[in-house]
Amino acid sequence: MSRPGGSSTKGSDLSGHGLCTTGRGWCTGQAGSWPATVPGTALPGGRLRHPGTVTRPFAARVPGGLALLVPALLIAALLASGCAAAGGVAPGTGMTVRTGAATPATAAPAGTGAAQGSPAAVGSLTPAAPPRRQLITVTAASYGATYATLTAYESTSHGRRRVFGPWTVRIGRNGFAPPGDKREGDGKTPSGSFGLTFIFGAGPNPGFRLRYRRIHPYDYWDDDPASPRYNEWVDGRHASPGTSPEPMGVSAYDDGVAIGYNTARTAGLGSAIFLHLNIGIATAGCVTLPESELLPLLRWLDPARSPQIRMGVR
Repeated sequence: MSRPGGSSTKGSDLSGHGLCTTGRGWCTGQAGSWPATVPGTALPGGRLRHPGTVTRPFAARVPGGLALLVPALLIAALLASGCAAAGGVAPGTGMTVRTGAATPATAAPAGTGAAQGSPAAVGSLTPAAPPRRQLITVTAASYGATYATLTAYESTSHGRRRVFGPWTVRIGRNGFAPPGDKREGDGKTPSGSFGLTFIFGAGPNPGFRLRYRRIHPYDYWDDDPASPRYNEWVDGRHASPGTSPEPMGVSAYDDGVAIGYNTARTAGLGSAIFLHLNIGIATAGCVTLPESELLPLLRWLDPARSPQIRMGVR
């Protein structure tokens, strides 16, 4: 069948092709048109013309029987595209497309550590404050010196701030061992940087924040390199502390903190290195302070600030 003027009308007849069905509200009308669902006007030849036709920028020529699928397929295609995605930007427009769907949260880039909703996550220009660390330094003028100087610092956003000291301390009776040279029984204090693992004392914890261990008469420190518990605190009721162990129930250990030296417990590299009460003499390798200085220092130690001790020759 042909239109006046010779154009084909296949796909636009009311009868025989299924493209214009009365009561369905869909009719091609002419190639490239989707009509509005309003009553049609009869044309010669039994066709319908809809006055509310909405013209699209493409031609729709669909075989008969698929007319009802055309709108559904087009809608499905739009839903599958980025335009129907939740909260997107229309290509080439720079405009946000609102679809009614929730906008997915954007994860912080890997490695940034920024939590959702935090200033860092939303691009704040204010840098995060650096962690406030605690550092104790013990320095001597030479390796043979048995006196040293202790100073305690706290790091801030403006650098290090001195909290305690400088105070005079006693160290090993043979001074500092050079880094890596400390050996069991050499009477030297090890050089290097170490953690402070726990505080110990003769009575109940008076309020120290670092982990606390109370001393009992059966507690020893194993300093026997041949022992399986070398460089460990040992409860003598339940295990052997080795040959000639270090008793913890002595007045010098009424208050002190364990220095994390030789935590791998390598045989012969030294054991029982503490910062503890001064009893007026040089030590077998520990660092000592008078009570009036030691107790405020122990109370200051905060596990959240990763306290460290750095020892050696300046």
